[in-house]
Amino acid sequence: MGAVLPLLALRAFCETTRLGSLKAAAERMGVSPGAISQQIRLLEERLEVVLLTRSRYGVQLTEAGASLYPGLSRGFGQIESALLDLQLLTRSSTLTISTQPSFASSWLVPRLADFTARHPQIDVHVQSTAALADLHRDPVDIALRHGLGDYPGLASIPLLAPVLLPVASPDLLAGGPALDEPQDCLGYPLLQEAERADWTLWLQAHGVEPDSRSRRGPSFDEDLLLLRAAASGQGIALVQAQLAAEDLRSGRLVVALERPWPSRFAYYLVTREEHLKRAPVRAFIEWIQAQLALEPSSCVGVGETPV
Repeated sequence: MGAVLPLLALRAFCETTRLGSLKAAAERMGVSPGAISQQIRLLEERLEVVLLTRSRYGVQLTEAGASLYPGLSRGFGQIESALLDLQLLTRSSTLTISTQPSFASSWLVPRLADFTARHPQIDVHVQSTAALADLHRDPVDIALRHGLGDYPGLASIPLLAPVLLPVASPDLLAGGPALDEPQDCLGYPLLQEAERADWTLWLQAHGVEPDSRSRRGPSFDEDLLLLRAAASGQGIALVQAQLAAEDLRSGRLVVALERPWPSRFAYYLVTREEHLKRAPVRAFIEWIQAQLALEPSSCVGVGETPV
């Protein structure tokens, strides 16, 4: 191959293989899909072998590509791990937290002044993103995520299981049929979260056999968008109680039916095992657990049920 390694081309190949598409690799590396394709083509020409085949379903490894990828993946992983270890030494008094926009705006940011007052020596940086940070690759200390808690190779600390409430615009309910039982919600348009799962689970939890209507309706990636759609009268949304608190207080939304039920998901604090040794990380974990101990009944502990 020669003495000079084509690192950019090798990384383009690794990211495309890991993520399964040229577009995703391009977003990861901050270039265009065409640039990724060109780098892979140059690598294949240099190696005189085809590494990837492309179809409308994505990319597939050839036999040669399958042979090359594991070693390259380990190598880039070791490089990134070494760089992250170096960053730990150079940012000992900083704390980077990645979380979803809805949780950041409605829960974390309003309380963050208390953490700063208690730990003025720690500089906090909040990254608000819908995508789960890759804690093995990204310079992120802590991720606060709503999920099932299954994060291989990472420390995962359960925080709280939000209660789900059906909420809607008062104008929508005033002009529609009565809502006395959970199945009555099926007579209204249902606003869905991205996976279209929560309405089905909520109905089943209340003894209602859901039908196709429970998965119909527009879906939204973020709870804030779901709340805005509900407030504009587009349908009933099933949302976390604490996220809807401000809209409920203002009257933009009302509880459609008093049948709260904990989500099947919970919020987790996720971090690398070695980050648990850092004083800023330990301080934040202790602080957020103390904050959650003061939460009202709209947020129940993982494994508990609402009363």
